[in-house]
Amino acid sequence: MSLILRRRPVAKPIRIAASLCGLAMLTAVPALAQTLPPPSPNVTVFAEGLENPRGLHFGPDGYLYVAEGGEGGTNSTVGTGAQQVPPPIGPYTGGPTARISKVAPSGARTTVTEGLPSTQTSPASGGAISGVADVAFRNNTLYALVTGGGASHGNPDAPNGLYRIASDGSYTLVVDLGEYLRTHPVQAPEEDDFEPDGSWYSMLPITDGFLLVEANHGEVDKVTPGGAVSRIADISAAFGHAVPTASAMNGQDLYVGTLSTFPIEPGSASVLKVAPDGTVTKVFGGFTTVVGLAFDPQGRLYVLQMSTAGPKPTPGTGNIVRVAPDGTQEVVASGLTFPTAMTFGPDGKLYVSNIGFGLPPGAGQVVRVDVGITLPTGDVTGDGQVTVDDVRTLLEYVVGMRVLLPTQQAQADANGDGVIDLKDAVAIIHLAVATPPPGAKM
Repeated sequence: MSLILRRRPVAKPIRIAASLCGLAMLTAVPALAQTLPPPSPNVTVFAEGLENPRGLHFGPDGYLYVAEGGEGGTNSTVGTGAQQVPPPIGPYTGGPTARISKVAPSGARTTVTEGLPSTQTSPASGGAISGVADVAFRNNTLYALVTGGGASHGNPDAPNGLYRIASDGSYTLVVDLGEYLRTHPVQAPEEDDFEPDGSWYSMLPITDGFLLVEANHGEVDKVTPGGAVSRIADISAAFGHAVPTASAMNGQDLYVGTLSTFPIEPGSASVLKVAPDGTVTKVFGGFTTVVGLAFDPQGRLYVLQMSTAGPKPTPGTGNIVRVAPDGTQEVVASGLTFPTAMTFGPDGKLYVSNIGFGLPPGAGQVVRVDVGITLPTGDVTGDGQVTVDDVRTLLEYVVGMRVLLPTQQAQADANGDGVIDLKDAVAIIHLAVATPPPGAKM
């Protein structure tokens, strides 16, 4: 998830000083932490101590897994023969400092794996850091989308790609995505703003693999568990240098948010829809620097905006907008600082990577946002309905196979006796089939 804004084309576009943190902002980071405006009252800190947090998702064990950019590195691309990223963003330096963390319901953070490739832009552009862009689970196995790798990022032996993470923290490259980009160019690449190894941003698990969004070239690709890559949509062909970032599924349709270019022009970002046949259409406009998308059980879209003010990213101006099916928009959370991604938790709340760049590693947070979703009794998984999946989740908790957030525990106590046990499983089964449990009053 490379967070780099692109200079807006005039005649021939040239990218300058485009790290999302901005030059002046990075020179004042020690004071910035003490001067951040407070977020809206429905935003609370869930976890701290993260290193440039990016994509995040809940795992099958109930923990929240967070991709982190890391700390960058000192391996310069200068003099290596590698294709350089055009200045002033390039040349990059890299190193093995990116990691993935998991966060318990208590907010305690532990490292899942580390030593993944991390990279940072040139000092002239602010030294913006990228590493692991996103994480996702498939068949209880963790996968990581890496964007800090490749020779152009100072990590020639660790390419950008999809990595499979083993339970002991070791990892295996599934596919070299930089190589795929080199052999499968998009229709309208931006020559003066070109990342040879790509700027991979987000990833979604699907039935037969993963959908990946790449921001710099402007594309959506599919990767199978065996590493076969195919292009789903060339966004550059229809929308030019839109900088696609966040992604979310709603039914069979993929929705993609755009970051747009630098300097920030409020209202210039959009939400696109990618149909199963690859057709791309604009469905919502008027947004600014979109970095996160999510749908709730009612089918409402939530849009995370990194900074709603320009011309550069401004602390405390990130927010979340809820979009109703009829297009009505409502701000449901505000006062965020440089957020980078979000996901719904099984408790019906949004979890957001906050302070995802622009401050020193370790300053990153995950914040929890209450957007007023009320879940039905017995809905342990938080998907808005009571099904056999809720029974399975409860039983896994009872036997110690997973953890539950406090709100999930309240949902799991379906009979209201203060104890989560097999009696609750029976009650949830009856709720799922809409029949009263034994002994219930009619």
